[in-house]
Amino acid sequence: MNIVELLTQREFLIAVLAAISAAAVVFTFGSSMIVRQDMKKRIKRVAVERDRMRAEEMARLRGSSGADGRSSIRRGKEPKSYMKRAVERLDLKKAFQDDTTVDKLAMAGLRGQGELTKFLFQRLVYPIGIFAFAAFYLLFVTPGDRPLFLNLVYAIGAGLVGAYLPLLLLRNRTQKRQTSIRRSWPDCLDLLLLCVEAGMSMEHAFKRVAKEIGGQSAELAEELTLTTAELSFLEDRTRAYENLGRRTGLDGVKSVMTALIQADRYGTSVGQALRVMAEEGREARMMEAEKKAAALPPKLTVPLILFFLPVLFIVILSPAMIQVFSGSVATTMGGN
Repeated sequence: MNIVELLTQREFLIAVLAAISAAAVVFTFGSSMIVRQDMKKRIKRVAVERDRMRAEEMARLRGSSGADGRSSIRRGKEPKSYMKRAVERLDLKKAFQDDTTVDKLAMAGLRGQGELTKFLFQRLVYPIGIFAFAAFYLLFVTPGDRPLFLNLVYAIGAGLVGAYLPLLLLRNRTQKRQTSIRRSWPDCLDLLLLCVEAGMSMEHAFKRVAKEIGGQSAELAEELTLTTAELSFLEDRTRAYENLGRRTGLDGVKSVMTALIQADRYGTSVGQALRVMAEEGREARMMEAEKKAAALPPKLTVPLILFFLPVLFIVILSPAMIQVFSGSVATTMGGN
């Protein structure tokens, strides 16, 4: 049996299509379960944070406060003691921290001194660990015929790559978080506009929208919840708006916060400012969708050439090739 007959057999085609369908079903259900579990975890964390801040606000209204005399937003988990000692003794803050490190961690959803300590410790440990692993692998597992200094050079190169690994992971997490916030921000503006026009204050509007938007973007719900707490206990409301724009790092969010600051400072209509910004947000989202739609045909060119056209040629030419080969075989057998 030749390859052409095998490819044109109905049983073979059915088996291939069944295998592709089964793989697609497994991948679809598996990815949806993973996303659902992550979303439930984030929503639960936001709910716990909202309850904790509500309790802190009730304590503040009763006249009590924390040990430091003021309320505090959610912090990350405390780092291990050896991390603190390493950061303090080696003075890693002076070596790795700059003016934008805290803001970058906040944009990735990592807040507090504990997350900063962990990040600085990772900046120290990752290159050393990767260098040690690469050196062990090159010198003892696969030494080959390479000289010793060349193996060490390769290990040092791997260590240098590992020095940038925490920054790459942080950037990847920041991009994912910003993508989630950017997609849900126009809907958030519409909900804020409805709440404000219904007569709610900004604190209650942020709290209500954070509750409603949690199913769509847990990251945005968390940021709005923190902004609600800051609007409640900060003396200057503009700081809460500025902190939201700084934590997200998105130009759209910063422009809306600037409009709210100006409306609060000059006494203009907050609803009118939100209405204008909501319209701009919808237009920006439509323009982005049109841009993606316009970029779709060039992106489909390569898959079309590599995958669709060969299959189309096989489907069109296979019957003719089968007839030609069958006629050749019949002619040969008749001549014999």
